[in-house]
Amino acid sequence: MNNNNMFDMFADEFDKVQTNTNLVDNEIDTNLIESLREERERGLASGASRSCNSQGRLVDEPPCIVRSCYERDIGRIIYSEAFRRLRHKTQVFFNPNNDHFCSRIEHVNYVSYISCIIGRALNLNTDLIQAIALGHDVGHAPFGHSGERMLSNCLKKVNPNLSFSHEVQSLRVLDSLEEHNNHYGLNLTFEVRDGIVSHCGESYGEQKLIPRRDKTKERLYEYSVDRTIAPATLEGCVVRFADKIAYVGRDMEDAMRAGILDETKTFPKEVLDRLGSSNSQIINTLVADIIHTSRKLDGDVISLSDGNFEAFNKLLISSKDHIYMNEHIKTYEKKTNLIIEELFAEFYDLLDDALNDNEKLMNSKNDMVKQFASYVLKHPKKDEEKVLIVVDFISGMTDNFATECFEKIFGV
Repeated sequence: MNNNNMFDMFADEFDKVQTNTNLVDNEIDTNLIESLREERERGLASGASRSCNSQGRLVDEPPCIVRSCYERDIGRIIYSEAFRRLRHKTQVFFNPNNDHFCSRIEHVNYVSYISCIIGRALNLNTDLIQAIALGHDVGHAPFGHSGERMLSNCLKKVNPNLSFSHEVQSLRVLDSLEEHNNHYGLNLTFEVRDGIVSHCGESYGEQKLIPRRDKTKERLYEYSVDRTIAPATLEGCVVRFADKIAYVGRDMEDAMRAGILDETKTFPKEVLDRLGSSNSQIINTLVADIIHTSRKLDGDVISLSDGNFEAFNKLLISSKDHIYMNEHIKTYEKKTNLIIEELFAEFYDLLDDALNDNEKLMNSKNDMVKQFASYVLKHPKKDEEKVLIVVDFISGMTDNFATECFEKIFGV
């Protein structure tokens, strides 16, 4: 039965419903909306994720009248403070004056767009895809992957058994640090949480991804230790591919805009001939290939064809060598590494006072010390490894705030 016929069938009943402040809070509307959602999801591919089959949330909640559980997760993510801060976080080029360089929030939107195109063509659940894509980088440190590496190095010096990865931090932010309805944690569904912690866009050499259907919400953090483990859903696998597709061509464009790259001299000609030499050409080629190859395999898999996988992998490796390891980037990294390292040392030294004598820090003449003291005071995970409070504080910073913080603490 199509949607128009269903509306026609209930037309007379709608007229009987009394208008109130919550217009859909009545049995007729609720039943119709639920029927429409069920009909949409019945038409999805056999391996797609259906909201009615979700493993659910960490804490059970009554369902929303209008939205599926994945649509609710989209709202919780985009209204979070961590998501808003992404517009001032680096993708590759640090704190750029040129507004046309890609920021972290632009990258997230590109991943959402690309993965939804693939998911719709494969008849997957695009609500789930969008939620994963929009949330996948909310735990990123300032200054991109340079900041991530330095923060991890600082953490390991305190405890060699600990490390920092933005995938796990994204899940930690959404599970524990963000506030929702006067509680900490957004209480997202398992499938969204899994897709976020398993997105691992820096893993090269993946031609195909087969969902790990045996994952459970109780062990999600355990799986994150091994970054090669695939997401639990086809939708999560699509986002993991889209993450790489979204950044490789755009990073090339930004590198050329910055004057540090000439793609005709840098990348293998056979790669550019096959995939294209512009961001749009590369996206078109790879998106179409994933759709065609995955449909042809017709199984529980998301895959690239042999030839395009080989070219794509070469492009990723070339980008690492000629963009991310470029001398201009490495030179600026020295500055950003210094900022992260010194901020970590300073706040770690202040941590005991912040935990045991918070009033002393709150009376400091330095605004940044006061902000750290205030952050520690309301931190929801004080019973865990204490150094993680420092990591949470720094990783949540934007590029601008980290720079300002450094200058206010160490400036003379």
